[in-house]
Amino acid sequence: MRTVRDVHARTIDAPAGKVGALLDRLAGDDDPLFPVPVWPAMRFDRPLGTGATGGHGFVRYRVTAYEPGRRVRFGFPDGGHHAFEVTPLDAKSCRVTHVLEHGHRGARRLAWPLAVRWLHTTVVEEVLDNVERAATGTVSAPVRRSPYVQLLNRLLWDRPTAVGLPAGARLARTAFARTDFEDAWQLPLPPGMPRDPAAWKGVLRGAFPEQGRATTADGGELLLGKDARHLDFRASILVESPAAGVDGRTVGHGGRVTLSTVVRTHHAGGRLYFALVRRVHPVLARAMLRRTHRRLALAAPSAGEREWAARAPRAGYGHRTRP
Repeated sequence: MRTVRDVHARTIDAPAGKVGALLDRLAGDDDPLFPVPVWPAMRFDRPLGTGATGGHGFVRYRVTAYEPGRRVRFGFPDGGHHAFEVTPLDAKSCRVTHVLEHGHRGARRLAWPLAVRWLHTTVVEEVLDNVERAATGTVSAPVRRSPYVQLLNRLLWDRPTAVGLPAGARLARTAFARTDFEDAWQLPLPPGMPRDPAAWKGVLRGAFPEQGRATTADGGELLLGKDARHLDFRASILVESPAAGVDGRTVGHGGRVTLSTVVRTHHAGGRLYFALVRRVHPVLARAMLRRTHRRLALAAPSAGEREWAARAPRAGYGHRTRP
């Protein structure tokens, strides 16, 4: 077994108390540090604290030690750990350190140098960028994603799942008196992603007329489509926030976006045409939604930018450097 020890540290020109308060919000609904939506969010089965179980993406761990405002340590199921720690340097500055120690066996000994190391380094450095941005409003030397990391990010991006036509897709549900085909594909909507359905209009290649729009405070539905002699189709882009539970708290994180399609054919020729199209339609619908989802995530403000803008709206986002 080979043991890997990896350390990343950043000096932050802000008091340790201020930075520690940001660390305490890690994995929460308003997490100002983890690099969402470009990378999967850190989530646990309960608020941050000893015993909380979860992880980010395919990486699983549980909180084994937590000192509010100072340190949090996560243990992996097969041994090893990673941890964040805030150390005061003086009254106006501190040091944030992330340490990973993990033993690698078998295939993991190859996975670490080939892929995991590069992903891990980028994610941790982006966390430190967010610490610096959220605490000071700027980042002196932001990390840049290498072409290889961008490729890995693309390959690991979430794939849409098939769902029934959502109840909230009212425009799609009432588009036609009779529907000959319907399907829907859905992806989670992490914090930072656009909630305005119009921002997702580019999910469809080509210019399709807008057929309707229903907006709410936290999302809504946009209906696009076209009528032809052989068939009519409508594509619904539905953006939903997390559902409210019986206690008024939200269920889930971030929300979801759903691309739905409904089709009405007019005659035998239209039915024959769509019998051929429907074989490739699911592949194209999934690809279009996934591509647009990733494009909007990469263009979204970082967690640190969102935090700084929320605390100091008149200051704007400040200097931004895109990798």
